[in-house]
Amino acid sequence: MIDLTGKTALVTGATRGIGEACARALDAAGARVLLSGRTASDLERVAAELENAPLMLEADLAPSRAGTALAERVLDETGGVDILVNNAGIPMRRTPDKLTEQDVDLVFSINVRSLLMLTVGLGPSMVERGGGSVINISSIASLRGPLGRVAYAGTKGAVDAMTRALAADWGSQGIRVNAVCPGLIKTAIWEESRRTVPGLSEQLEQQIALKRWGEGSDCADVVVFLASDMARYVTGEVIAVDGGMARVSSAPGSAVKVPGTS
Repeated sequence: MIDLTGKTALVTGATRGIGEACARALDAAGARVLLSGRTASDLERVAAELENAPLMLEADLAPSRAGTALAERVLDETGGVDILVNNAGIPMRRTPDKLTEQDVDLVFSINVRSLLMLTVGLGPSMVERGGGSVINISSIASLRGPLGRVAYAGTKGAVDAMTRALAADWGSQGIRVNAVCPGLIKTAIWEESRRTVPGLSEQLEQQIALKRWGEGSDCADVVVFLASDMARYVTGEVIAVDGGMARVSSAPGSAVKVPGTS
């Protein structure tokens, strides 16, 4: 059992999907979790079920300076963090002929600019604490060429590159920086399509070597590992958590039921 007692973790986009799963898993491991999200009611819902004095930070990461402002608020209210999970982001499905400059500005402002500025704003506090762990939530869109998602894939490619560069910059100061690339995860982004498009869920499932969609907990468990001393010699890595979808061939077969998943 991983023990993060005494550690403080900030999770952005912590009110649903992978971010919520990460917040719950870090809290269960003993960390105090700072929850960042856009909606107060959702923050309150998640915080009410955490045990280790969670702190709610309502924030919209789209505007200019939003990442810097959130870092300043965290430093003012807590003094800094040991663990940063950069999960906040937006999807964007746009074919090249439909893509506008406004689309590009929006998706890069949240997925890249605010992520980077929040991270560099909190880095010094990690150095003061003797080191830390940054985990960026990327996507398998950075590892393969998804149809109709050129801008989104570009942001996630940038996240992967920044992960490696920050790992180089900060390694000597005890900060590890890694990225997790989720595949098809049962989150709200996919909920309507899974429910309303006949056969879509099964069709996509057949592209996955392990023959099942992922759960938020599949990603959260890897995040907790990377946050812990068990990953003390791991930095600059981009880890696909996708059931083999990005890099492994998938043979025909039935979905496999895994204990602990639904």
